[in-house]
Amino acid sequence: MDLFNNLAIGFGVAFTPINLLYAFVGCLLGTLIGVLPGIGPLATIAMLLPATYALPPVSALIMLAGIYYGAQYGGSTTAILVNLPGEASSVVTVIDGYQMARQGRAGPALAAAGLGSFFAGCVGTLVLAGFAVPLTEVAFKFGPAEYFSLMILGLIGAIVLASGSILKAVGMILLGLLMGLVGTDVNSGVARFSFDIPELTDGIGFIVIGMGVFGYGEIISNLGKHESERQVFAAEVKGLMPTKEDFRNMFPAVLRGTLLGSALGILPGGGATMSAFAAYTIEKKAKMRPGEVAFGKGNIRGVAGPESANNAASQTSFIPLLTLGIPPNAVMALMVGAMTIHNIQPGPQVMTSNPELFWGLIASMWIGNAMLIILNLPLIGIWIKLLTVPYRWLFPAIVLFCAIGVYSTNNNTFDIWMVAIFGVIGYLFIKLGIEPAPLLLGYVLGPMMEENLRRALLLSRGDWSVFVTRGLSASLLAIAALLLVIVLLPSVKRKREEAFVED
Repeated sequence: MDLFNNLAIGFGVAFTPINLLYAFVGCLLGTLIGVLPGIGPLATIAMLLPATYALPPVSALIMLAGIYYGAQYGGSTTAILVNLPGEASSVVTVIDGYQMARQGRAGPALAAAGLGSFFAGCVGTLVLAGFAVPLTEVAFKFGPAEYFSLMILGLIGAIVLASGSILKAVGMILLGLLMGLVGTDVNSGVARFSFDIPELTDGIGFIVIGMGVFGYGEIISNLGKHESERQVFAAEVKGLMPTKEDFRNMFPAVLRGTLLGSALGILPGGGATMSAFAAYTIEKKAKMRPGEVAFGKGNIRGVAGPESANNAASQTSFIPLLTLGIPPNAVMALMVGAMTIHNIQPGPQVMTSNPELFWGLIASMWIGNAMLIILNLPLIGIWIKLLTVPYRWLFPAIVLFCAIGVYSTNNNTFDIWMVAIFGVIGYLFIKLGIEPAPLLLGYVLGPMMEENLRRALLLSRGDWSVFVTRGLSASLLAIAALLLVIVLLPSVKRKREEAFVED
């Protein structure tokens, strides 16, 4: 009964004209900027944060939340249409979403992403409203050892996910982990692996690697082909909405992705990225329906599952922020900054001392998700128009937007040169037949793994057995080891290779 009373307070706050306006503005700005290649939710919120300084606290947070899930959705649009993941959680959407666009099915891919995101966002918000307090108790049980083991499990999942050689996947993960170590050491403050280049003391930016390896690498590869061989998009787009068969395939994938994202979103280090990767892995393991397209060739489940997972995780990642005051990811860290600017101390006291803000923000998420679907489904036709642009005009525009997006994050021309270097590396990966997605996951999880490893060893006074003597940590490591053993079994390995054979 308390839940209904609290939600009544929340909807009373969210349905005021001024807050409805800011929710709409947040969703619209988030989507429009998120659609631009090279700019994900993190950069979008960072750029638009100053716009909320003069707003009332509730309106400011409602607008920032709208920007967050608007940009999250916009990132999937660029991933599907132009093979550019705006942020880490869109990396797996690229795999099948871009293939669907090339086959003239960009409309169904975008609709699958939109409908899956809407459903998952609504369920994720329901989880946030109903289970915020009990679910934080689960997160309390995760110490540094458990987080480290969880991330090991995530990396093993990436090896299972990667197409082609397992050895190449392991190599990509190790390379990603090494790249994540570049920068200033958190404990000692000493610059490492920076080669005396001042710009590298802050590390290599995610956007730099993502845009270079995926965006510029694809462009260089296409420019190396004859115009008739450039498989950027099919000439004709067949329908904007999914077919009945698509809906039959999508529905279970959306449900699985939603459940997985809702669970992983509350764990720091899990969040949208790990949820999307895990959802894609599960979809590939799920039984294929007769006549279903292979994964990596344009399977709609490969879009619907990860997009549902990352949007559910986006909503539930507010749980540790609002109830513990702990930001589970970089975007939530920006939200902590926004709350601090407005003299709000994130943590358990928000629920009791400022219920209008807490429940108003939760209610606004339902409204925001509805606004996103109303905004974006009619806009599918406009995004499809991108497909008719000749490649000789499209690729300079992509290069320009990527350069603007990368420059705007740090106002540093060095990052533009770095994107160019990673573009060449991405081109080499394409030529060598290497799947680059595990590299990005290794890069994202590397610094967090190192931090939790060092913290766990510090607390245990250098005793490595802490990872196997703590029950939850040992269970996660056991699952990771079992997954690796299963993947390396000759029969499974053979079937896996057959699944990834190119036509």
